[in-house]
Amino acid sequence: MSDINAFEDLAPQPFEAGFGDYFALLKPRVMSLVVFTALVGILVAPGALNPIEGLAAIIFIALGAGASGALNMWWDADIDAVMRRTRGRPVPSGRVEPGEALGLGVALSGIAVVMLGLSTNLAAAGLLAFTIFFYAVVYSMWLKRATPQNIVIGGAAGAFPPMIGWVAVTGTVSLEAALMFALIFMWTPPHFWALALFMKGDYSDAGVPMLTVTHGRKVTRNHILAYTVALVPVALAVGFTSIGGPVYLVIAGVLNAAFLLGAWRIWRRDEATAEADGYRTEKGFFRLSLYYLFAHFVALLIEATLARFGIGGW
Repeated sequence: MSDINAFEDLAPQPFEAGFGDYFALLKPRVMSLVVFTALVGILVAPGALNPIEGLAAIIFIALGAGASGALNMWWDADIDAVMRRTRGRPVPSGRVEPGEALGLGVALSGIAVVMLGLSTNLAAAGLLAFTIFFYAVVYSMWLKRATPQNIVIGGAAGAFPPMIGWVAVTGTVSLEAALMFALIFMWTPPHFWALALFMKGDYSDAGVPMLTVTHGRKVTRNHILAYTVALVPVALAVGFTSIGGPVYLVIAGVLNAAFLLGAWRIWRRDEATAEADGYRTEKGFFRLSLYYLFAHFVALLIEATLARFGIGGW
């Protein structure tokens, strides 16, 4: 009997997911961008939340973003398992059961929406609920697998956080909130299409109709340049509102000049050249796109800080 027990002790044990696996369901890197842009929305809005309300708003907006991530990972587990970039995620790797991801996403969605409404206002809670629905249902369940414009329309979900932060303070949507939304919305397609250019084969293997798959890489390069050209006036327009100012315009001017140059360099490249140098230009543009968005919102924070001391602004 003791020999049998010893053999059983050596037998493989079922894998038990840890805290890190469940936290990974929330897409923490995406959540960090959501938290930052929502925080900027709160801090640049006219009026103010008291510190406890402000902290609560950020926590529940972050939970809402995490809930969206968990629901997305539940639904996309089949294609995540095919793509190199996503196959290590908790659900396709088998570390977390799909039902657990679904349950976590639904539970966090309810908590985030209800508690944001209680801590700030119903308008902000309603906007957060719509954002979760848009990302989980409209984008993940419908658009992502249905149209090459998936990332264009679906990008709205990532553009809502600064607007939610603004509404949490003011209870209303304004031109400033709409332009912060538009800045992220217009930035999203060139950001993701640059990624699609050098993530060769992933979207095709998974059956996701990304623009690179349905229309080819030359058309994708054309679209990156077109959306970047359309993005620039939106980014600069923010500088002429109540939340902008000369500091923002200087930073935005430099960033947009660099972004335009990067998009133009991508546009003029052919696939043979890009493949030969390992898509260095495309990868560089993708990295620049991360700094681009972050720096614009840092510039808004600088303007808000200066305004509190009666400096800057218009």
